[in-house]
Parts: sequence; structure tokens; C-alpha cells
Amino acid sequence: MEDKKYLQFMKEISFLLEQHNITHHFIGTSSLWLQNVEIQHLNTVYIEVQWDALDQTYELFQSMKCTEIEKNETTAFYKVIFDSCTIHIECNYNTTIKTEPYRIQIEKGNQLFWCISLYKYIYYDHSLIQHTNSIHHYLENRQQIMTKQNEDAWNQNNYIALINRYGSPDDVAEKIRQNPKWRLHPFYQYISPLKNKKVLHLMGSNGIKAVAMSLLGADVTVVDFSRENEAFAKSIAKAANVNLTYVVSDVLSFPIEQYRETFDVVLMELGVLHYLIDLIPLMKKINQLLRQNGRFVLHEFHPISTKLITSTGKKHKVTGNYFEPSNEKNAVAFTKHMPDEEKMKLSQVLQRKWTLGEVITSVGQANLFIETLEEEPNHKLTDIGLPKTFSLVSKKL
Repeated sequence: MEDKKYLQFMKEISFLLEQHNITHHFIGTSSLWLQNVEIQHLNTVYIEVQWDALDQTYELFQSMKCTEIEKNETTAFYKVIFDSCTIHIECNYNTTIKTEPYRIQIEKGNQLFWCISLYKYIYYDHSLIQHTNSIHHYLENRQQIMTKQNEDAWNQNNYIALINRYGSPDDVAEKIRQNPKWRLHPFYQYISPLKNKKVLHLMGSNGIKAVAMSLLGADVTVVDFSRENEAFAKSIAKAANVNLTYVVSDVLSFPIEQYRETFDVVLMELGVLHYLIDLIPLMKKINQLLRQNGRFVLHEFHPISTKLITSTGKKHKVTGNYFEPSNEKNAVAFTKHMPDEEKMKLSQVLQRKWTLGEVITSVGQANLFIETLEEEPNHKLTDIGLPKTFSLVSKKL
């Protein structure tokens, strides 16, 4: 069926169900197609309805050619058969559609549709495994657009913001020299000892962590797409009298063949994963970069603090949706360190904030053996009991 006809068919079905207040969403290949994943042979529309409304939907289509309802202990379904298309309607008993974590609303053809996010099908639900490559290909194309926008944002006067925040490179280098291990807290325990180790710091930003590791004897390579970060990092390294390799590149374009199985440690830390809209290709790349028994150490902000809770002093409110899989626009991180007159000129960045389950699943799918997941508390007295960051340590076996 042609795309236009398929879309019109979906519009009519959605309108009919909404007209009768039947909670539903599109699933399977229909949900992927709504999200612009390329799907061949569009001839079936897949819908899930609230389980206690299945009989009601059957009555709606009773005048048409319907199969008998088939049931088992957990699900039920039937089909409505037309000349050019089939509607597959199913339900899952004792579930509530509106609380499905990956239920999202998509606009297509000037109409809103409820469907299941494509992320569910690459992280948890493997019923569409034959379409996995198509999903990753779609996300890869979107990632290139998103990376270009974020790269532009991170190359607009970032050097000034770094000076405002940290001081001159000479001052920063001196502070690092005084206690380099402190700069690597709390994940230092997972990468020590550093002497003679080859370390790759992906999305390594301003080089402060890299210089600290270099002072402790590591051979460090930093990858980051900001030339202003590179300039600041090299200035610190020069002042600290250490060698530092800095590759200006987005992480997914970093060349594999030149560095395959090169590194003892791959490090990523604090506010980096949200610049990626597909973690699985990243984790597979990290596996290729690590030597046997090499470690991947991820130190990140805990999604409880980034996706769910808003804190003001002693007051904490649940204001977010922990499972929200959509991208959002935010101010670039260094905005707060810029003069007021410059802040309005800065572009925003696009971010996809991940759940802890998605992060761990992506590491596991890359065949990295998870050794440790440490959830670290916020050290403010007003935030006792809330996680602030986490350290995930995995090994290439």
C-alpha cells in the first residue's frame, strides 16, 4: 500500500477509536513507520487497545470482514480484513495502556497519533528484531543532524566561559598538580593505577580530567568536537608539562581502525550521554577500542536527578517523566558562565536523557561484562537520600 493511503487508513482508524473513547496506540511496524523508520510492504495496521475495550472494538468492525477473537492467558487479538489492508487489533490483559513507559504522541500528516517509541524495540522488546538495522540507520541519520547543531553550540565563545569558570590555564594546571587524584573522584578507584596505561577520554571536554590522568602517568587521548575545548585543554597540558593527544571529532566519527584494541581504559563522565540518541552503536565502538580486559568507566548524572526530581532547597518535587524517550532543547552547559549580554546569543542543544535501565542494557548488548554499578549520593544535607551520580564499570573479556 502507498504511504499516503496507509496514512489515511491510520487516520480513519484513529478517529473512529477516539470517537468512541477507546484508549489505544499503534504498535509494531505501524509505530515505527509513524516515527519515519523505513518499512517495506505496508499492508497491515497494528493497534493495541485497552484490554477491557477489545469487545467494544469488535462491535465497531462487526459489519466488516473480521476473524474470530483468538485468546490465551495473556493476550487476545483479531483482524479486520480489507482488499488492500488488514487491521490487527490486540490487547494485553490486566495492563493499562496509558501507563506504558514508551507510549508517545507523534504528529504525522497534520494529525496526532499515539504509538510505541522505537526505543522500546531496540532495548527491550525484540519482536521486531528484523527491523533493528532500519531503526539504527534512522537514528544514525538523525544523530548527524543533532550532532551538527550541538557542535555549533559548543563552538561559540566556549573558551571565554572556561576562563570565567576555571581561571587561566596556568592557574588550572597548578591546581591539578596539587592533587590530581581529587580531580578524578569518585571513579579514580576504578581506573587506578594509571601509570603506563593508555586511556581514551571520550567527549573529554576541557581536558582537566585528562591532564590529571597524565600527571598520574597515563598516556591520554581526548576526543571532543569542540575546538575551543581543545585549545583550553592543550594550554593546560602545556602549563602542566604533560603530553596530551586531542582529537577534534564527534565520538561516533572517531576512527576505529587506527585505534582498534588500543586502550586499557575508556572513560566518559558527567553530562555526555544525553548528546546521543542511540547508545548501542557507541557501546559497540567502545568494545572495539578496548584491549582484552580493558575497562569502560562511565561516571554520569543519575537519571533520578536529571529526569524526575526538581529540587529547591529542602523541597523536592517529582516534576518529570522518568521514562520520557523524546529529545528536548536545553541551554548549552556553559551558558551560566557567560556574561548576561552574551547568554541570549547562544544556540540551544538537543538532548536525549536516558534511564539507568537503558544505559545498562546498551552496555550489555555491546558484550561488555558489567562489574560494578555504584549509585552515588548528593552530598548536600538538603538532598540526603537522593542519588546524584552513578559509576558504571564494565570490562571487555
